Amino acid sequence: MVEAPVHRRWMTAYGLAMVGVAAGWFGPIQILLPEQAARLAGEDGKEALLAFVTAWGAGVSMVANPLWGALSDRIGSRRLPIFLAGTAVGVAGLLVLAGADTRSTMVAGWCLVQAGLNGPLAALAAMIGDRVPERQRGTVGSIFGVAQIAGVVLGTAVAVAVGQGAPGYVAVAIAVPAFGAALLIMHRDGPVAVVERARFTLRLTGQFAWAWLIRFLLNLSNALVLVYLFYYLSDRVGVDDPALWVLILTVVNVLFAGVAGGFGGVLSDRWERRRIFVAVSAVVMAAGTTLMALVPVTTLVIVASVLVGLGWGAYIAVDMAVITHVLPDAETRATMLGVANVAGTLPQLLAPVIAAPIVTGLGGYPALYLLTGGAALLALAALPRLRALP
Repeated sequence: MVEAPVHRRWMTAYGLAMVGVAAGWFGPIQILLPEQAARLAGEDGKEALLAFVTAWGAGVSMVANPLWGALSDRIGSRRLPIFLAGTAVGVAGLLVLAGADTRSTMVAGWCLVQAGLNGPLAALAAMIGDRVPERQRGTVGSIFGVAQIAGVVLGTAVAVAVGQGAPGYVAVAIAVPAFGAALLIMHRDGPVAVVERARFTLRLTGQFAWAWLIRFLLNLSNALVLVYLFYYLSDRVGVDDPALWVLILTVVNVLFAGVAGGFGGVLSDRWERRRIFVAVSAVVMAAGTTLMALVPVTTLVIVASVLVGLGWGAYIAVDMAVITHVLPDAETRATMLGVANVAGTLPQLLAPVIAAPIVTGLGGYPALYLLTGGAALLALAALPRLRALP
């Protein structure tokens, strides 16, 4: 077990590395992939091509993260080789996308990005267990979560500033390793929990399973909020410019999630409590989605976005602290964290499948957002079973 605290400069380098990884994902997703899909498939086929590409990428991601984690455990506590190898593969994928002029090349490039960037993601997650004592895991875990939010902004800003197409992909490909470079310099700062090489194995305990379920349900709730937000604003709320309102609500959500995540992580360490933050997250997210379901008025939709952002931030403040607390052993830490990360990826695949039939015929948007709140409250109902959590 690690007892010595990690220093602020290591936390800063760690956060920057996570920002770079997130930028590598969300720069393409927000701007570059949609533009490329429209260019290759035309206006009539752009949605289908984008859905096809992102579905393949999500499927690869679900497999890649546990595999990177298992490989990391196999070589012991040295996470940097995994960080470097995955970053290299991800950058190669971005460069393939920069030159992609066919649908198949676009799919191949995005699958490479997903396969590669799950390497540094798995390594960064495992470093929390390797290097960070329990009393700091709320703080560092919140950095892990908030840095992903910052990466969304960075990736989108880079893509917009440099331009769509090849220049945007190249700029993102440069940003990913540039932000990770600080971690390579600082990684030796502080003690590391030495972990023996492990065999490729899974050890699923009851406590880990309940933590996985809670992560899955809250990620599903968050994904269901976003999946048809554009159409909800257009068809249910009736705004004139739904694209502008999606941007406004996204900024509101990200701002409040970042603030709640940052302060929540510090408070959870100070109070030595994790459970209360998960409970608050579930209740506040459910309140926000219920408001969206029952009162589709512009002003109250903004309030709902604030609530959903605050709730999501409360969860990301302790998410990594919760998961690392219930890991079965140090030898399979990265492998199990890879399995845990499936709970974040799988909802992205399931959300459109669940939402489509509800919106089109099983109650519409009120039913969708009540179901979304129900998913959050199911996480609250599962929380008492997580007895190992303070």
